[in-house]
Amino acid sequence: MKRLLLFTLFIFTVIFGANAQNAVVGRISATVIDSLTKQPVEYAVVALYPKDKTQSINGGVTDEKGKFTLQNVAPGEYRVVVGFMGYKSKTIVAITTGAKLDLNLGNVELLSTETKIESVEFVGTKPLVENKIDKLVYNAEQDITNVGGDASDVMRKVPMLTVDADGNIQLRGSSAVRVLINGKPSGTMANSVADALKMIPADEIKNVEVITSPSAKYDSEGAGGIINIITKKKTAEGINGSATVSTGTRQNNGNFSLNGKKGRLGVTSNLGVMYSIPQDTRIILENITTTSNITQNGLNRANRWGLNGGVGVDYDFNKYHNFSTNVRLNKFLMSTDGSFQSTTVLNGISTAFTRITDNETPINNLDWSADYRLTTDKQGEEFSISGQASFGRNTNRFTSSVVQPGVPTFSTIGDNTGKNNEYTVQTDYVLPIGAKMKFETGLKGIFRDIMSKYQNTNQDFDYSQNVASAYVVFTAPITEKITANAGLRTEYTDIKGLSGNSVSYKNDYFNLFPSVVLSRAFSPFTMLKVSYNKRMQRPSLFYLNPFLNDSDPQNQLQGNPNLAPEISDNIELGYSTFIKGTVINASVFYRNTKAIIEQYYFPAQKLTTYLNLGKSESYGMNVFASYSPIKNWNLITNIGVNSYEVKDPLTNKSSGTHLNYNIMGRTSLILKKGWNTEAFMVLNSTRRTFQGESGGIKIYGAALKKEIWNKMGSVGINVLNPFGRDLHIVNRNSGTNFVQNMDIYFPIRSFGVNFSYKFGKLKFAENKGKIKNDDLKAGEQQQGGMGGI
Repeated sequence: MKRLLLFTLFIFTVIFGANAQNAVVGRISATVIDSLTKQPVEYAVVALYPKDKTQSINGGVTDEKGKFTLQNVAPGEYRVVVGFMGYKSKTIVAITTGAKLDLNLGNVELLSTETKIESVEFVGTKPLVENKIDKLVYNAEQDITNVGGDASDVMRKVPMLTVDADGNIQLRGSSAVRVLINGKPSGTMANSVADALKMIPADEIKNVEVITSPSAKYDSEGAGGIINIITKKKTAEGINGSATVSTGTRQNNGNFSLNGKKGRLGVTSNLGVMYSIPQDTRIILENITTTSNITQNGLNRANRWGLNGGVGVDYDFNKYHNFSTNVRLNKFLMSTDGSFQSTTVLNGISTAFTRITDNETPINNLDWSADYRLTTDKQGEEFSISGQASFGRNTNRFTSSVVQPGVPTFSTIGDNTGKNNEYTVQTDYVLPIGAKMKFETGLKGIFRDIMSKYQNTNQDFDYSQNVASAYVVFTAPITEKITANAGLRTEYTDIKGLSGNSVSYKNDYFNLFPSVVLSRAFSPFTMLKVSYNKRMQRPSLFYLNPFLNDSDPQNQLQGNPNLAPEISDNIELGYSTFIKGTVINASVFYRNTKAIIEQYYFPAQKLTTYLNLGKSESYGMNVFASYSPIKNWNLITNIGVNSYEVKDPLTNKSSGTHLNYNIMGRTSLILKKGWNTEAFMVLNSTRRTFQGESGGIKIYGAALKKEIWNKMGSVGINVLNPFGRDLHIVNRNSGTNFVQNMDIYFPIRSFGVNFSYKFGKLKFAENKGKIKNDDLKAGEQQQGGMGGI
């Protein structure tokens, strides 16, 4: 039924759009750039005049890429006038005919005047970090130290984010974060964000958006906020593409994209591969109770490779109707082989043995989406229908053998395959009211089928989760300089599940999620904002799966299908300004979370699982600053601090109040003749948990790049942690009558070289996708999961 619904949606959009093909109109497009820096001019004003007429009949403004498109243009001769404050206006003659309705004017160069503000051209390129009204944007493509890594390496340098040694993400101290790719969810992310990020080469990432105060139009998931990864592949006029190859002592990446656009039709494609050179990680485990002491000391060798690719099609039938569809495939395999010398002391009697492990975790995911968009002659009015289907499969296979002199070898074998099929339908409507007000509303349905199959057992786990939601959002000015954005989202969740032949689960709940944002503009570059929103975090398969992973009998792992969702209330006060080449973005926040989900260790069963531990309160602040002492030299820092405390309402037990922090520093210098150099450092404190702490990290690196072939290509070298081979990651848990210690020595030092080449013209079109499933708490790698960084 769900597949039929999505198929019907696809047919409807094709037929609906096809009926509009006969409109005899075209469009005029161009990209506006600065004549000196060759960079896009954002918010330039465009007006269209008929020949020998003084009254404008069409117009618009350029987007963040400097691009504009004037739709619904009848054949004829026109004057296109482009202007912006600080530039001389420019007039271009444009002629369209019945044989050629669409006209692309190419690059329109504006000449700056003497009144241009010097402080906004301190580098001549897009800044590394941009602060926008509703989000903070990290432009990863401007950071050459990202070359050769994966998405987790990129995330470590994004302001307000913390990434631990296994790749798990926290946003301002909260792991309840939803990660999207190009505004859409991926079935891979639903299981483990850490694994999914390792599949994406850093070279493929264009920018990362951090949304700390989502409005009611977003799905309720993401108590800590939303992270949206935007990839480089875009639709562009003509044929264009790029190729990047990176090789080094730690990881090797290759990424290729080929895009084409002719008239109304655009096609994008991308293929990326990744291979990590196996290296040994040393791990020391210690479990201490009142009666026993178990120590394991050994080496684990991890082998990783991944492949991801996608194809997208976008077609404008005319001014009003647009259809786009995209298919994306991800494949990832991580295998680890380990050998551990173990000693058990039980009631004073010592026993030595060797534990040999062989683990394999393949992950496969296919995402398909289709979007139909209808616009009208009223500027800003839009109606859209979207559908998405995601098919994910992740497998966990392991063999663990205990070898002891004089005793037959004992082996444990596990084989668990998880399937996560997800279907989504969504409709949205935006209505501008007057010049400054806007009304938004929409409906959405998400249908999830989760299956977890255990080989040779009857403990299979079947779980279905259906979510129906609706929202309204209203934006209006309160005074001349104060704007309000208020919304309400309703969600109904229905859950059914069966584990084995006897244990069943059934639950349903209805929730309201309000959001309010008040912003006060003091100048075009200075803003104060206060916001409140209510959010939810539903547990994903990673947390729910009752499969017992006993590859290490002394440290077993199992999910909990009885978990309830987290509910959080969030308040934030933010301030941003731009003064003479200095950017400052500061915020303070308060977060109250009920039924917070965390991992919990039971020493008697030697088992780690996940529980709703109770209520969590967190206070925090974040400061980002960018400063240019001289032209072409940029200094950046980000400092984040947040408190941690969890209280169990039943026992009144508290974890105590602790402080977490993360610090990022970066310097970049643009030299003559195409040379660029950068250096960075990331320092994360130990991460507090209810039972203890999870190790902090320190990562630093540098890169040097040289542009070649008239800036169409580049070659570079990069280095990571050159003065120390290993990251020493310390994890400590303790409770009544037990202590659990884990020391990980992960090989991090690496050296690499890279080459990139781009061809064709880069005139990007906007991403028209609508689906954003933001309602699942995605899984974290267990510290010491030995997957590595």
